[in-house]
Amino acid sequence: MCPGCGALQLPEPKWKTFWLISTSAPLLTPSVQEKSKTISLARTPLSGVVVQRRSKGRSYRQSFRSCLGAASKLGLTPRLTARRLNTSRKAPKSHDIKEKVDAEHLALLVKTEWKLSYVTPLHRFRHTQLKSYARQLSAFIAAEKQQGLAVEVEGLQNSFKVSFSVVQGMADTDDDPETVFIQIHSKETSEPQKSLWCGLLTCINANPEYLRSLPKDFTCLPLFGSKGAEGLSALVKSWLQTSFDCCFGPLEINQTSLQWLAALWTNCHAESNIQHLKMLWSLPVEPPLQVTYTVNPNDAWALWSSVRKDAPEEEAGCIDIEEVTRFIQGLKSHFYRHFRLDLSAGVLKQVSTALGSAKSDGRIKISSSRYVTTTLTLLTECALLKMPI
Repeated sequence: MCPGCGALQLPEPKWKTFWLISTSAPLLTPSVQEKSKTISLARTPLSGVVVQRRSKGRSYRQSFRSCLGAASKLGLTPRLTARRLNTSRKAPKSHDIKEKVDAEHLALLVKTEWKLSYVTPLHRFRHTQLKSYARQLSAFIAAEKQQGLAVEVEGLQNSFKVSFSVVQGMADTDDDPETVFIQIHSKETSEPQKSLWCGLLTCINANPEYLRSLPKDFTCLPLFGSKGAEGLSALVKSWLQTSFDCCFGPLEINQTSLQWLAALWTNCHAESNIQHLKMLWSLPVEPPLQVTYTVNPNDAWALWSSVRKDAPEEEAGCIDIEEVTRFIQGLKSHFYRHFRLDLSAGVLKQVSTALGSAKSDGRIKISSSRYVTTTLTLLTECALLKMPI
């Protein structure tokens, strides 16, 4: 610990891969950086801590209509939950789902960048009716195309096929509804079916008390991921909203969640080499400056281990937000000692390791099947907290 400021200090490590990259300028070196404008070193406070969601007495159908009105007004609704992420969560363990999840479904899920949204509980959604839903969505898209509303969507000038499928083996608790994949394929006869769009509805390790409080006609699959043309995403969301009285909204991954992912993935290094810890920071200067900060995995692990060594033995299986904060602060302090640049003045925009990557605009890629559950648990929590009251 630094006797003057109390910040965690590391021995001079072997970290060599630090780069400063500007969105509007060529690669910067420390000497060029010194000629740039002075950057404010005012620290931005970290996000607050969690309080539990209060249970809802009214049915979701009534509360949605009363506070949101039409589904199209969701984007204008300021009534978002004020709750925060959990302050403590289980340390991730290697949990390979290859043995439980179909290989085709796993191939779709892993190593694919998903654009995330949240979705409110689905009214009268039935996992047993997926074939019927596929026919209804196909007819809906065809009708929109016939009316000229979908003619610019790539691939829809040809015939297409819609499929819904349950992803068996993804649920981590008895309360979790099974994950659902939605796919739209081209039906060209001269070649194998080509995937035009893919969607994912999932709920992993959601608060069981919250799930049980829902009326029986509602199914909670709060995390929605899409891959493919935005036009098709809009059509699928429109059909889901009309069919199941639900609402969608963008799911950004805030700075606190990105810090959690950096810590959780680093914690996996002993079992699965993370290969690197890369973070992208945006600093409020003119011209805008982005800093890509890449840390040797062994150095990241050494820092994380030093943060965790003081954890009580009975809490060794859990990670606390204070440990995450100390870990990130240690990384910032090391960067400041080398470049005299305080990353606390900026915003964390992206985190990536060999296990996955996450961006603040709501894009996520899970690169290892062994930690799918860990990542989707955090994202499910983010989706539930973002939903309107």
